[in-house]
Amino acid sequence: MQRSYSRLLGVIGKPNTGKSTFFSAATLAAADIANYPFTTIKPNRGVGYVRTSCVHEEFKVSDNPRNSLCIEGTRLIPVELIDIAGIVPGAWEGRGLGNQFLDEIRRADALIHIVDASGGTDCEGKSCKPGEHDPLEDVQFLEREITMWMINLLKKDWPKIARTAEADKKGVATPLEERLTGLGIKKVSITEAIRRCGLNVDKPTLWSDDDFYRFVDTLRHISKPMLIVANKVDLPTAQANLEHLKKLDYTVIPASAEAELALRRAAEKQLIAYKPGDKDFKILTPDKVSAGQSKALESIREKILTTNGSTGVQEAINTAYFKMLDMITIYPVEDLEHLANHNGQVLPDAYLVPNGITARQFAYVIHTELGESFLYAVDARNKRRIGEDTVLKDRDVISIVSAKKRA
Repeated sequence: MQRSYSRLLGVIGKPNTGKSTFFSAATLAAADIANYPFTTIKPNRGVGYVRTSCVHEEFKVSDNPRNSLCIEGTRLIPVELIDIAGIVPGAWEGRGLGNQFLDEIRRADALIHIVDASGGTDCEGKSCKPGEHDPLEDVQFLEREITMWMINLLKKDWPKIARTAEADKKGVATPLEERLTGLGIKKVSITEAIRRCGLNVDKPTLWSDDDFYRFVDTLRHISKPMLIVANKVDLPTAQANLEHLKKLDYTVIPASAEAELALRRAAEKQLIAYKPGDKDFKILTPDKVSAGQSKALESIREKILTTNGSTGVQEAINTAYFKMLDMITIYPVEDLEHLANHNGQVLPDAYLVPNGITARQFAYVIHTELGESFLYAVDARNKRRIGEDTVLKDRDVISIVSAKKRA
């Protein structure tokens, strides 16, 4: 049995911002894309990739990827994304498709908020004149929707939770964690939110309504980290809005999901050479590319890739996993001399795991029995033994020795 450290990334936002286009560009999954609200009714799930440089070039070997892809030295590790249908103001009260959409957020470990940087969609997701709507309002309303939804989940039971915590004299963090299990919120996040708000953990009955709101809002920020994708950045009205968005307390990534989708589909048809996140592309079959396609591709190169360095889609996914969720990559092997598994496949697997993971904990990720019978691991770079409590580093290549394997 393998213990999973998979993290789910939620793609959220109001309708008509390019959210489903972003999801399709990231996953090449078939998602309904149209210029009207509530195109996405049921959440779409798909597989995207985290992009990192593969270690096989450092070790000067040819690899045989099994659980991931390696294209010209770029390792693409699969991750799961969910395209959550558009949220409108008042969703927490049931407006639009309301709580049906918000409930999907409980599954996500981090959120990518797709914002129409051109200001061409109003607060309901309806088209308006570009520049007419302020996208900062979209960020503020979405924050409030999620916070109020969380408050709604807690408020009914809060008096009982607070009284019980005081009676048991064990603090309020443990009963709150039990109540919030379905949201994947851990005690450490609850404790940190209480600390940041300066609240008395032992006397929750003394918290005012404002205290309770500040606590839940802070908990949302900690437990559901979010970055902003400023989509449609190639439109004329986007640049001024982008500068305003960058003043927020979020990582903001300029993007054109439409451009990424066009490039991914052209690459899929083998018209161009392009990997997700590349700074440029190369036309492979000029004779098969029409004049219109060539013009569209050149426009993407000039307005998006040259200006911003990428379409922003892959950068958003990488930022979510490597920075917000603080993940690292580890390569396990069995044969240290050849960096291979028992079938002779070289560097077959790349695992995405939390930063701070120990050697034994990583053994459990591969298989429960490997963790239970762990003896030590060996670092492929220096051939040194490392113990069970050794914290692994990004891009480590290790071989795990277990009692079962030795027998």
